[in-house]
Amino acid sequence: MFTTGNGVHGFTLEPGLGEFLLSHENIRIPQHGSTYSINEGRRLARNAPTKGYIDYVQQKDKATGRPYGARYVGSLVADYHRTLLKGGIFLYPADPKNTNGKLRLMYEANPMALITEQAGGKASNGTQRILDVLPTSLHQRIPLLIGSAEDVSLAESFYR
Repeated sequence: MFTTGNGVHGFTLEPGLGEFLLSHENIRIPQHGSTYSINEGRRLARNAPTKGYIDYVQQKDKATGRPYGARYVGSLVADYHRTLLKGGIFLYPADPKNTNGKLRLMYEANPMALITEQAGGKASNGTQRILDVLPTSLHQRIPLLIGSAEDVSLAESFYR
């Protein structure tokens, strides 16, 4: 995925040529998705806002398209790629063990946030836009909620 600040384009390696070819032009993430990605193995360690949001998306409600489907490959890149193309939300939240989150702001969260916003999505730490967070150190860690704008906004409401 690539952006220069004016939209997002995806490229795929063509092994026969040894080159990356444009495969996804002007990517637009859907405003609302039907899937969520989170490490279910950490379910018992979730903080109250994260637990509340996941409980909500797992409840059946035809009017809001719930329950959401759960998709978790366990790889940030693969889960994020699917979310960017198909919509939904990817969560890597803080928890009692990792109170500042685990992802690095400067070289993990910020680049993905820029790509997501350029595609029409949203990226947050639960209470603040990722791209508005002022770094305090090079390896600063941060929670990440990223994906479809409506899904991220809804998740943020559980953190307020």
